[in-house]
Amino acid sequence: MTTKTFTMLKPDCVEKNLVGKVIAQITEAGFKIKAMKMTHLTNESAGGFYEIHKERPFYNDLIKYMTSGPVVPIALEKENAVEDFRKLIGATNPTEAEKGTIRNLYADSIEANIIHGSDSDENAALEIAHFFSRKELLEN
Repeated sequence: MTTKTFTMLKPDCVEKNLVGKVIAQITEAGFKIKAMKMTHLTNESAGGFYEIHKERPFYNDLIKYMTSGPVVPIALEKENAVEDFRKLIGATNPTEAEKGTIRNLYADSIEANIIHGSDSDENAALEIAHFFSRKELLEN
């Protein structure tokens, strides 16, 4: 059964001109892109997306970072999408990420870690809905 997951290429990925390389790695791993766009997050949009972290000490820095440049939100589809995607991107800390994962290859730090990936099917659905309409998803 195919499921959906969500990813967002973060400002450091765009700034380092790695969008094409990262998307190629994602599609080569068998993920189908269902919707994708480049956008610049506002404080309001970033705050809504990262609401779950609002009480954490790093929240304000996270919002500042995520609004510092363009991002690329992407809805993906594949069998076992969430779990397989988490394996593909690697640990949040790139020094702990498995060799060959996206974060191992391209991330500089825990903060500037290139890419976001949903951690559950439920969160994937919420995160996809934050960026894409039902119509956008059905067109692909």
